[in-house]
Amino acid sequence: MMLRKVWMILFSSAAGLCGAYAQQVAPRIAGLEDNEEYMSLLREDARLQMREDSVSNELAAVRVRFRDDAAGRQLYGQRIMELEERIFAIRSAKGELVDRIAAIEQEWVVSNLDAPHGVAAASGGVSVPELPEAEKVRNLVYNGYFEEQLSAADYAALKEAQRLEMQAVDYINRYYANYQELSRLAERYAAAPTEEEAAELYGKCRTMQGLNEVLADSLAMTWNYIFDNKTYAYGYLLDKLGQDDILAHEEELAAETARELSELKGETASDAVTDYFLRKQVAVDYETRLAELLGLDAARDSLRGVTAQLRVVDYRLPKIELQERYFLDYAPIAFSAKPTYSYQHPIPECKVHPRGTIYRILLGTFNTKRAAALFKGAYPLCYQIDDAGKWRYFAGGFATEAEALEAQKQMKSKGFIRPEVVVWRDGEYRNLTRDPERTKIAYRVEIAGPLSESAKETIAAEAQGRELSRVGRDRFVLGMFDEEAAAAAVAGAIRQADPALEIKVTEFAENSN
Repeated sequence: MMLRKVWMILFSSAAGLCGAYAQQVAPRIAGLEDNEEYMSLLREDARLQMREDSVSNELAAVRVRFRDDAAGRQLYGQRIMELEERIFAIRSAKGELVDRIAAIEQEWVVSNLDAPHGVAAASGGVSVPELPEAEKVRNLVYNGYFEEQLSAADYAALKEAQRLEMQAVDYINRYYANYQELSRLAERYAAAPTEEEAAELYGKCRTMQGLNEVLADSLAMTWNYIFDNKTYAYGYLLDKLGQDDILAHEEELAAETARELSELKGETASDAVTDYFLRKQVAVDYETRLAELLGLDAARDSLRGVTAQLRVVDYRLPKIELQERYFLDYAPIAFSAKPTYSYQHPIPECKVHPRGTIYRILLGTFNTKRAAALFKGAYPLCYQIDDAGKWRYFAGGFATEAEALEAQKQMKSKGFIRPEVVVWRDGEYRNLTRDPERTKIAYRVEIAGPLSESAKETIAAEAQGRELSRVGRDRFVLGMFDEEAAAAAVAGAIRQADPALEIKVTEFAENSN
């Protein structure tokens, strides 16, 4: 998935919010349209975005060819890497532009906060003293009416909330930047050709996810302080002015937003980011109505611009599902009259994977190395030298025990005297034929959240009669599964049917007696 780079600079009440790319280049903050450097930077940013979109479209087309054309994968893989590097270079250039654009906007906002404080006349409710137009400022909070009408403690809290708006914006900017980088890394991880490269990219993805979890927590804490203190102050003043209609409207808007947040919970990349943008609209609506009431035209116009831009921001970022890849060499056993292995191409050593499960057929254990001809043309083969220095020879590679048992029958029919089923689970070796009564590893699917009808239907269709047990309020266990792959497949189907559910596959020890 390619994600358009989203950077946002939000100056509540004083400036606008920028983030979504637009075809028509326009100043993101009223008052900067005559700044030649600023407008030039915006045009260059738009040009780079068009280039990125073009390269991204080509990349998507090449990925389709890479998937469908096995013969040309080497060529397509090289082209994918070239296009990814071009996109990275474009995004790096855009990042530098965004930093300069943000600096100009911030300088402009700060310079326009230094105007005298004042208040305008209100329409309706309790009358408010009318002040000269020159004493009105664009930033709502810094109009003198608030300092005059609020207690010292409440006004200090309101100013602190306004100051923290920039901190919240910083969290949002960093979250979106990390999200985009995570998206890029996840794409590279999905296409990584080797286990070593995939492991490195997987680690980077997990790190980026951890960073965004921390940012989301910080955003939630900061934004709750901002929202609570701002809405308290505004509600107090509106009540003091007798504006019951506006208060009723804001309560209804807040309730509607709470319902929407409840419906979206767990469906986006971050509940904190979703909460920020939805409740930000509530806060700005509060501010806009209060500015209109007090006759603060400059603040009202600025806030209306913020509202318009908030409505077009795509805050419903989809979750990036990072499924760990296992580079396990599954392969059925076949036989060839022509030798598969030779002196130049000897039987390879078995690779032990640190994660995942793979079954093989043990053909024999010997004191010394054996020739490939001993194994009657079977392939693929591999060997391992055990702790006692003996040579073990294995055939095939299977995802499930059932497949391995069928392969064991096949080998017996080919004249192998004692083929044995063995398994590696997360790097741990066990011989199932010699040790069938040892503790068996089983798997289950754990589900948290109320089960929707679609989830129940999926469980009935995919779980093949396995028991679904309730283990707590809106917590369920589905199992058991003999194979992790089977449990993961069912978990994936349930997750697709109802993304709001929290689902994970866990393993546990089960006595096989």
